[in-house]
Amino acid sequence: MKCEKCGKNTATTHIKSIVNGVAKEINLCSLCAANEGYGNISNVGLAGMLASMFGESLQSVNENIGVKCSVCGATFSNVAKTGKVGCAECYNTFKNELLPYLKRVHGSTVHAGKVPNSAPLIVKPIQKTVDDLRTQLNRLISEEKYEQAAVIRDEIKRMEENSNG
Repeated sequence: MKCEKCGKNTATTHIKSIVNGVAKEINLCSLCAANEGYGNISNVGLAGMLASMFGESLQSVNENIGVKCSVCGATFSNVAKTGKVGCAECYNTFKNELLPYLKRVHGSTVHAGKVPNSAPLIVKPIQKTVDDLRTQLNRLISEEKYEQAAVIRDEIKRMEENSNG
């Protein structure tokens, strides 16, 4: 496969990107890849990917050199190089710098979490409807349980008053 930029050399670098839902793939030779800024890709894994993304921000964001995390002492430069924050307070200290990248990586800046499989089920009480109560009332009357039927009758009246008022 030939390089899509120069058309001469064999493509050795294959770059895939998705921008606004549109997938794009480009195949470059090592010379054209280096000219495009892809020549020295040595970061591997998630930390490397984050570090490369944060590296972009070091060029585009005017970094406040004196800003350090009050808990761990990390600078945004440290976070950008390692791809890891030093502590939980770093998220507050470098919030403005981190938010665009967190949104890009996770799709959101709000932690949604999830329920672990081992969590117990929460049993919610079944909400009674007026129709259910009327059925229960008729059953109690047919069984001649008038005191219990009166309680259900009063509950039906309260529910109807709340829905009307």
